[in-house]
Amino acid sequence: MFKRLFDILFSGSVLICGCLPLLALYLLVRWKLGRPVFFRQERAGKDGHLFNMMKFRTMTEERDASGALLPDEERLTPFGSFLRKTSLDELPEFWDVLKGNMSVVGPRPLPTRYLARYTPEQARRHTVKPGITGWTQVSGRNGLSWDEKFRCDVWYVDHHSLLLDFKIILLTVWRVFRCEGISTPGYGTAPEFTGDAGTSDTPSANPQ
Repeated sequence: MFKRLFDILFSGSVLICGCLPLLALYLLVRWKLGRPVFFRQERAGKDGHLFNMMKFRTMTEERDASGALLPDEERLTPFGSFLRKTSLDELPEFWDVLKGNMSVVGPRPLPTRYLARYTPEQARRHTVKPGITGWTQVSGRNGLSWDEKFRCDVWYVDHHSLLLDFKIILLTVWRVFRCEGISTPGYGTAPEFTGDAGTSDTPSANPQ
């Protein structure tokens, strides 16, 4: 109950106080990348509940001769890279927090295609609401392997509290200023999670 109340107050304050910056970002994304301004993708939330997560688009829609999207690193623009380094592309997700699909702090919501690939231990990350930031994000973000990310997620599930959430929020601000762990070396974001141990070499099929 207290976590939900905190989520409502925090996300509501961000959306109200940040309405002008959000409008400016909307116009910049529209100018730099065109339509659609927002990237929407179905993600898995608490207990596997599916919802459409929204964030600012950071990539172009460039495709190869067969019509397939080019790799992430080829579609990520300098402007999109700036949005990611500063985490400004994540700001629309506070609307998902306000609606109750996400929390300010929790394991990051991942694509639904990963659901069948988790081990029972990894799947425990879905016993809490996904978050805009989390223990994984302040522990290395995309600089971690998938195994390390899931260990961090499960650790948060076992230890989460409002005090820990406040600590993660403060550490997130520090991490954003240092621009650490934005992407896995050699990838636009992170490699695809295939269900194997460690980090896959398959390029991510997640366009944002």
